[in-house]
Amino acid sequence: MGSAITVIGLPIALGIIMFGLGLSLTPGDFIRIGRRPKAVTIALACQLILLPLVCFGLVLAFQLPPVLAVGMMLLAASPGGTTANLYSHLFRGDVALNISLTAINSVVAVITLPIVVNLSLAWFDPGGGQVGLQFKKTLEVFVIVLGPVALGMLVRALKPAFAAAMDKPVRIASVVILTLVIVGAVAAQIDILTRYFAAIAGVVVTFCVVSLGIGFLVPRWLKVDRPQSIASAFEVGLHNATLAIVIAQSVLRNPDMSMPAAVYGVLMFPLAAAFGVLITRSGRAQPSRSSE
Repeated sequence: MGSAITVIGLPIALGIIMFGLGLSLTPGDFIRIGRRPKAVTIALACQLILLPLVCFGLVLAFQLPPVLAVGMMLLAASPGGTTANLYSHLFRGDVALNISLTAINSVVAVITLPIVVNLSLAWFDPGGGQVGLQFKKTLEVFVIVLGPVALGMLVRALKPAFAAAMDKPVRIASVVILTLVIVGAVAAQIDILTRYFAAIAGVVVTFCVVSLGIGFLVPRWLKVDRPQSIASAFEVGLHNATLAIVIAQSVLRNPDMSMPAAVYGVLMFPLAAAFGVLITRSGRAQPSRSSE
């Protein structure tokens, strides 16, 4: 039941939400990203280089058992999930940047994820196999993200007034849909979460908060404008826990390795929401300059 909710229910719900996001986008948004590659480069550097190093340090600091240590590294190596697009949308980030990063990350992760995980397997030596290239999962991410978004953009191009009118209702519906799916997933996995929560919660919470902070503060420090920094924060800070769980269970065939991602998959939602509220309030208190 829990697996069905996580693997089927959440992608379907997020696919619906992605359609709503597409209603707010135009091709010009992506052209602008291509003309300003700075934010993309910085976010990818944080995601692909900085985060695995940070996670490795946290794993050593928290002295995790080898199996859970590899599970954390697998999570860190996973690309940003489609949920990042939703949170960026809710907290006024640059959603076009999120979608571009998710698409790029999905391709790059086909190479970088196996490298990080196989190095982790060699370092921590928990026993188990290696990770091959996940072309199927990459395709799934593209379908979930780009398909509905493209449809939403098509609707906007054909019916701009309708797309504008649906902006607020879509935001509200997005929160409701996501909340229902999360509650269902938690209820279905309560036994697993109870068993592993105490051992993993500390490092998972720390990793999530540090990831969100790095994704936001590094771009701001490098003079990236606020909406793009918000997008970067959620893209870097929210990982594809579903992908990590599937790889741990079906590729590495070690359910225990999926526990960090399972716990993270629940805790990241309230943590990301709290982070979004925090940076929104700080933005109102101290308006940022645009680099347009």
